[in-house]
Amino acid sequence: MSLKALKSELSGELYDDNLIKSIYATDASVYRKLPFAVAYPKNNDDLKQLIQFAKAKNTSLIPRTAGTSLAGQCVGDGIIVDVSKYFTDIINFDEKNKTITVQPGVVRDVLNNYLKPHGLFFSPNTSTSNRCMIGGMVGNNSSGTTSIQYGVTRDKVLEMHTILSDGSEVVFGELSNDEFQEKLKQDDLEGQVYKTIFEELKSEAVQKQVLNHFPKPEIHRRNTGYAIDELIATKVFSNSNSKFNMCKLLSGSEGTLAFTTQITLKLDKLPPQEAVMVAVHFDSIKNCMQAVESLMEHNLYACEMMDKTILDCTKHNKTQQDNRRFIIGDPKAILMCEVRAETIEEVDKQAQKLVNTIESTGLSYAFPTLKGDNINKANELRSAGLGLLGNIIGDKKGVACIEDTAVALTDLANYINEFSELMQKHNQDAIYYAHAGAGEIHLRPILDIKKSTDVHLFRLITTEVAQLVKSYRGSMSGEHGDGIVRSEFIEFMIGQDNYNILKRIKFVFDPENIFNPGKIVNALPMDANLRYVSDRQEPEIETLLDFSKSLGILREAEKCNGSGDCRKLPEFGGTMCPSYRATRNEKDTTRARANALREFLTNSEKINKFNHTELKDVFDLCLSCKACSSECPSSVDVASLKAEFQYQYQKENGVPFRSKLFAYNNRFNGIGSKVPKLSNFVFSNPILASLIKKSIGIASKRSLPLISNISLDKYLKSIDSQIYNKDYIKKIYLFNDEFTNHLDTSIGIDTLELLTALNYQVEVVKNEESGRSFLSKGLLKQAKDFANKNVSIYKDLISEDTPLIGIEPSSILTFKDEYLKLADDKTSAEAIAKHCFLIEEFIQQEIDLGNITPDQFTTQEQTIKFHGHCHQKASSNQLSSFKVLNLPKNYKVTIIPSGCCGMAGSFGYEKEHYEVSMQIGEQTLFPAVRKASQDTIISANGTSCRHQIKDGTQREAKHPITILKEALL
Repeated sequence: MSLKALKSELSGELYDDNLIKSIYATDASVYRKLPFAVAYPKNNDDLKQLIQFAKAKNTSLIPRTAGTSLAGQCVGDGIIVDVSKYFTDIINFDEKNKTITVQPGVVRDVLNNYLKPHGLFFSPNTSTSNRCMIGGMVGNNSSGTTSIQYGVTRDKVLEMHTILSDGSEVVFGELSNDEFQEKLKQDDLEGQVYKTIFEELKSEAVQKQVLNHFPKPEIHRRNTGYAIDELIATKVFSNSNSKFNMCKLLSGSEGTLAFTTQITLKLDKLPPQEAVMVAVHFDSIKNCMQAVESLMEHNLYACEMMDKTILDCTKHNKTQQDNRRFIIGDPKAILMCEVRAETIEEVDKQAQKLVNTIESTGLSYAFPTLKGDNINKANELRSAGLGLLGNIIGDKKGVACIEDTAVALTDLANYINEFSELMQKHNQDAIYYAHAGAGEIHLRPILDIKKSTDVHLFRLITTEVAQLVKSYRGSMSGEHGDGIVRSEFIEFMIGQDNYNILKRIKFVFDPENIFNPGKIVNALPMDANLRYVSDRQEPEIETLLDFSKSLGILREAEKCNGSGDCRKLPEFGGTMCPSYRATRNEKDTTRARANALREFLTNSEKINKFNHTELKDVFDLCLSCKACSSECPSSVDVASLKAEFQYQYQKENGVPFRSKLFAYNNRFNGIGSKVPKLSNFVFSNPILASLIKKSIGIASKRSLPLISNISLDKYLKSIDSQIYNKDYIKKIYLFNDEFTNHLDTSIGIDTLELLTALNYQVEVVKNEESGRSFLSKGLLKQAKDFANKNVSIYKDLISEDTPLIGIEPSSILTFKDEYLKLADDKTSAEAIAKHCFLIEEFIQQEIDLGNITPDQFTTQEQTIKFHGHCHQKASSNQLSSFKVLNLPKNYKVTIIPSGCCGMAGSFGYEKEHYEVSMQIGEQTLFPAVRKASQDTIISANGTSCRHQIKDGTQREAKHPITILKEALL
């Protein structure tokens, strides 16, 4: 059967094009292998077809969920089998027995949101919990912050439905001795599996050999190889009361033994509701490690570490600024210790006892206590740690190779001391963070694996650390699995005889080696198949946008380390990535776009490396919302990557006619504003509007924006250009953006009247349009021209005392973002950006200064629901709009947790994007608006957002400034 024939047989999808293969060539590890194909199976029959095909074609199947593996588990040259799209059902929930059955593509936090009303949860909690999936957690035997209290994933797996390598469906679960003996009698592959395991492990000598060479049993995070040490600790092989359960072996097997289709999990009661976190600050790693053992004598629910390198990375991430407020001084390390109880009194007692212990050690210089939302903020800071490592500028990065070592708690301080000495020997400044209370500090050397010298160090350091871990009988793989990076060391860690047992178990399960080969046994070399070719000649890529802060556009794309934050679903807040949230296709993630661009810029042999239709395809559904620039821990700016790609691609392929129309819309709106009644008749007439939309590719269901009766330019001329106050508080410059000028003039007038009434001197000079429409269509030369002209206009006008204020977020925020990459006069552009504010941001500052007070506004009651613009969320904040709308004493305001509205300028107008645009709106925004009573004011500060709300809900949304102006006394 050919791939084409297989594709026609599957209910799901199968892809073998260069784009899809390139974005699945990597996970969150340092490895890259171009797969043969990528499959999205819909059901078990699809999986059986894939197994049959793999055997017939001598290829392999690599199971994948969220693709956040750090050890290379999801990398392979066979068929990547992505179950994250269709295997996402919660099948059965047994509240009485505290169990739940799910498919492997169920997201961990989605599951826990489902369970929360019942007072239960699935306790293993990784830093990727809002996108990682149960199948991946079982494959890696994930642990996370909660393991010191609740155990690891392996402890929670009761039953697994699987498909074996012969296509048979087998359920693995707990077996009594009699049931186990019955399994031995079966004359099929399942029976052969049980027979082999029994024969391999029944000897007392073998069991002693396993116990002597596997990691110490008190280390609960131990994933080195297959967990045969867990199997011998059952009734079948010992005097234990534990029943035999093959799930112990399958958990942590990384999909190398069978393909899992269904998992039954044991659940725990939710932890006690009252919590206190003590953030213990240290001035050295050594002091931090020495403190762990004594602190763990308390009943901690978490004991997590962050070092100075991680903390310093957070300084440059906008999203994390507020989360850093608890940090005192410049600590070398912080231990985040959490205690819990059912009452405030009891939790405070526990926290005080913990503080007493800290004080008695004399090892810490500060230990602030956190409660409520401050705990969540600290945890968010810690959870972002992995991705934030991508913020290190340049080719040197914290490399995942030895980050998963775990030792007994009594050995931790000595182990880390020796590790630090080892790092010093290699002139390494390592990164230390994560699960101190579990004896597992994530340790990363900082290497440039583009260089052969550092690839040599990559292997050398890993080898020496393996020797060190073995000396403590620790586990080389604590929770992130063996994958490619550590599988090569399993034989050394557990001994040849034990390793041969693992090989024979693999063979009986999978004799033709179709399930995720190269992991755990018969390992691929840990220093081959790396993401980058060693000592390569770096491609020279000229760009119009200035990517110098990232050392070029390629390194901007390379900042993506695969952590997968862009796969977070709407229920977990944020905005990134709107199109993925609609389609659930990996192709539509921030990660995919960065990976695809990296692939083609690195490997393309074309003179213009951007000239690939595959890149056009991967950027097609990017809304340029900019959420990635702030929400992505590595701050990968895909909006800028897209703009540059469009510009470079259009150099070779021309600019589509529709793109030109949208880019030059301000010019056309200017013409239309000369005869606004006629223009609006044409745009609103069903027949004429339909002809216009059909001729230029606008969605038929989309309404066209109407021209204001008077432009803001004309209005300003009618009042002699300026509005003067004799004794004003402050002089400000108002940027007359292209959208306010022709489409939303009334908001511009409201702004002028509001600010004048509040005693501000408003000046409007003749400015150019912002260039936003040109940026969105990749017409960067034109956008650069506008940037240079506007910088020239304002450079001698704007200062701390005379700020620049804007109404439309997408326009005014170009000064703070794209102009810094476009303008020739960087010094002036940066100076303007420092004193450039969204109108709500400016008013909030004046409220804080006491220059604007509630007494100036109505006392009437009003309920408002506010939706913020994406660019505001990324480059500014929604809090300013919230505070401005709350200024009248009896206004009650809530922010709709809506992410992107789905319009994104011209995106939502384009016929091929309309459905995705509306799907994005339907995720959170439209339902929230529809639920609002008719007397609730809907507010949105983006012109596109207001249009989207109108088209999606038939509700009119007001700009916050209009609402505030109407509230003036």
